[in-house]
This record gives sequence, C-alpha cells and structure tokens, in this order.
Amino acid sequence: MCTTTGGGFGMTVGQRVSVVKTFSPELASLNAGSLNFALHPILDRIKEFKYDWEGQYLGMSEDFIFPNTFKTLREFSQFFAAEDTKPEFEIYDAGMLSNLAFLLQTANIKKPVYLQFVLGILGGMQATVNNLVFLVNSAREIIGADFVWSVCAAGRHQFTMCNLALLMGGNARVGLEDNLYLEKGAMAKSSGQQVEKIIRIGKEHGLEPATPEEARKMLNLKGLEKVKY
Repeated sequence: MCTTTGGGFGMTVGQRVSVVKTFSPELASLNAGSLNFALHPILDRIKEFKYDWEGQYLGMSEDFIFPNTFKTLREFSQFFAAEDTKPEFEIYDAGMLSNLAFLLQTANIKKPVYLQFVLGILGGMQATVNNLVFLVNSAREIIGADFVWSVCAAGRHQFTMCNLALLMGGNARVGLEDNLYLEKGAMAKSSGQQVEKIIRIGKEHGLEPATPEEARKMLNLKGLEKVKY
C-alpha cells in the first residue's frame, strides 16, 4: 500500500505528511519538486458537476503552484526516515531528477531509489515516447543505476505509456486517479479492471506481475509487520 503526501490546496507540510507519521506505511509518495499543476482546461469540456465545489476547485488550479521546495523535501525526507517509510519519488519534469540527486547527497534515503515518472499533467512533461526514454536515461546519468522505476500517465495516454514502460524494463501504474477509461469510449468500472488489463498486456510480453513479497524485496521495504495500521 502506497499512501499519498500530495495533499491539497493550502495544506502545510505537517498536514501532508501526517499519514506517514500516523500510520508508518511501507511506502508513500514524495513529490520531487514544484510545478504548475493545472487542471482548469477541463472546465471547457464539463459544464455540469455533481458537487458545487468541483468547478471552483478546477478553476483554482489555473493559479496554483504545487509547492515542493528544497526545505520541504528535506523535511519530508526526515519524516520518512524516522518511520522507515520508503519514498516513491514523483518525477513530473527532468529538473526533479537533479533535485533528487541533491537530496541523495544530503538525506538518509535507502536504495534502491523508487522513481515514479508522472507524465501528461499540464505543467509537467507530456506523455511521449521520447520524454519517457529521456527521463529514464537521465536518471541513469544523474543518480546512477541503483533505482527501480515506474510510469503513470494522465487520461488517454495511460496504457500507451505503461505498455512502453514494460517494454523498457520498468513498471506500470494504472488506476482511476489517472484515467477513467478502460479503452476509447468505454469507462472503467474500477481500478481493478485497469489492473487486469495491464497484467494481460504484460503477459503478452512474457512478463508476470510481482507478488506482494516480491515487490517488497524489489523495493527494499520494511515489511507489513512494521506499519501502524
């Protein structure tokens, strides 16, 4: 189970990292830099919302900087290290790899480092073959070979980029947080349905999904017996 420390508009570092301090999970997200995380173009396509706050929330993102400064990266890393929680470093842009290289020099971070390349967000790198190849090669040059990586991509790019990641020797993240569809014109009934699809794609390439214990070993996690939930 990987918890999120992304938080929401206006949350403090303490509020965002409270899930780590409270539950001491094996794995949690740690965003590797700031960016303009924009969702407001969706307003041009959706005119009616289920809840009143949805349109306002999307509109606010036009003037929103997702803050992850060097100070907060240091503070997050300290909280993670205190709980022996593995960071899943969210990489939205190439400069965040340099941020991570600096963090590796100054913080207590276990190897292998776990990288999640997040593509297709307005404000970050877009979901293209060249961008993913560039990010993986840059990671090898900047932080060395001792890392495990995965990719997630927004919307219609999800399965294309995840398929490419599998072909490149990486891992894949799917789910309704990133994409609501199973295929063009067909909405997914659940995240599980998307997981079933990426497993089928992987098996077509001769790949088998890792068991939970195999994943723990790959990522060097502390084990379920050491969490607080």
